[in-house]
Amino acid sequence: MNPRLACEALDVAYGEFQVLWEAGLAVAAGEIVTVLGPNGAGKSTLVNTISGLLSPRSGSITFEGQRIEGMPAHRRAGVGIAHVLERRRLFPFLTVHDNVLLGAHNARARPHRDETLARLEALLPLLKTRRSQLAHTLSGGEQQMVAIARGLMARPKLLMIDEPFLGLAPRMVDEIGRLVRRIRDEHGISVLFIEQNVELSLRLADRGVVLESGRTVLSGPSAELLRSAEVKRIFLGEFAG
Repeated sequence: MNPRLACEALDVAYGEFQVLWEAGLAVAAGEIVTVLGPNGAGKSTLVNTISGLLSPRSGSITFEGQRIEGMPAHRRAGVGIAHVLERRRLFPFLTVHDNVLLGAHNARARPHRDETLARLEALLPLLKTRRSQLAHTLSGGEQQMVAIARGLMARPKLLMIDEPFLGLAPRMVDEIGRLVRRIRDEHGISVLFIEQNVELSLRLADRGVVLESGRTVLSGPSAELLRSAEVKRIFLGEFAG
């Protein structure tokens, strides 16, 4: 079966400084995949390239059988790729409601805005109870949920989240983890996320992809990576297992 997303041999640079070297990954329909790697490994660069914020020097990105590496970011949103950026990037002085509605800007999502919002309010009651609250007054975990809801308003087939658990209390980490599973289980959306905590992410994801110095060095089922001596070598003291 063809994957929903396939990235192959991606070289990506900031000016003359190359960050990714023949990097690749694949995400199947209805699969949760985590991208792991030490700081500076190129994780955010890879996800930013998939969403169109960066352009690769070479390599291919295929989404549902269509080559998209030359497609601008707004058109990638239109074909079904949503990207929740690191540190959430909400508009602090807009309400929860207005922040969420901004996610439905693409032509495919706009006609279904009210229906999508109703589904999301059922999934995340916070969107209704805090509807009129300004985003900057929410806790970090609540802001992350609003950012994820904004991504889901685009009606994606693939939701990408950059460090969803960063700086959150353990209770909110558990809640966000349950939310990610429900997004996949109840809505069939593939999820690709970046996380520093190896054990946490592999217990949530079906598969993991490990980057080291801009290259994909490991890829496989989460259970295998949790037992991997190579993963322990790469992460040293960061690995809890």
